[in-house]
Amino acid sequence: MDAKVDFEPRSRQVALPTRGGKMALLDFGPADRPIDIVFSHANGFNARTYRSILAPLAGSLRVVAIDMRGHGGSTLPADVETRGGWNDFRDDLLAFLDAETQGPVVLAGHSMGGTASLLAAAHAPERVKALVLFDPVIFAMGMARDPANDNPLAEGALRRRAVFPSKAAAVEAYTGRGAFRSWSAEQLADYVEGGFRETDAGEVTLTCAPAWEASNFRTHNYDVWSAFRATRCPVRILRAAAGSTARLDEGQAELEATGRFRIDVIPGTSHFLPMERPELVRETLVAVAAG
Repeated sequence: MDAKVDFEPRSRQVALPTRGGKMALLDFGPADRPIDIVFSHANGFNARTYRSILAPLAGSLRVVAIDMRGHGGSTLPADVETRGGWNDFRDDLLAFLDAETQGPVVLAGHSMGGTASLLAAAHAPERVKALVLFDPVIFAMGMARDPANDNPLAEGALRRRAVFPSKAAAVEAYTGRGAFRSWSAEQLADYVEGGFRETDAGEVTLTCAPAWEASNFRTHNYDVWSAFRATRCPVRILRAAAGSTARLDEGQAELEATGRFRIDVIPGTSHFLPMERPELVRETLVAVAAG
């Protein structure tokens, strides 16, 4: 598939009154076509981060990439003190499906977005045609998460620089560093474009506040293995070869025995698999949507 980006998405917001605000999104593909795929991003990212990955699909599919609560342009409440954990993302996604989709769709997502998609499919299996999860956050079977415990990812998020003189300065600061080392220049520019907003002082600040990003690393109030068992659709999982957050080894045989799960480790990839193998992301989404 040609990776050239030929289709600029429509940027819009959808009101979700039962969830307390609006969900921002990028809408790829024909506006008069029913939605085929809903894509959810990783913690701290935003829908635009995946623009160059998803845009080439617009010639044959309608793909919607959402800004999750506390990220990008969404106005859904993001209160660290009163939050309900990742099930909030599940319920936001289900409310979006009720508002915008006409039938079962493919839910896809990266990291936290993949896990949120799984939780939504488990809660309302009739709304989901298939799942495609790119290195989702899956704790080992029986592993408990205590938010009071030390969490290096959360501590790192809290230390993240939130304000820059400009978006260009943010791009310069991030280029070739940390998580962005394996990203293309276009992917990084898109992340910054969707991940920063202007301040009254003329600077730019993160749309995902460091405290909110940190709380996502700490707050896990779901049972992912029960969610797997509650799904009814085909499930594709692409795991990173190095540093994967999808700790599936102990329960993989149980999942594959159902005949609904296909789990692949992708050589040469890190947790940022979608950025490193965009063509594989597209090929997988096209194949699953066609199924």
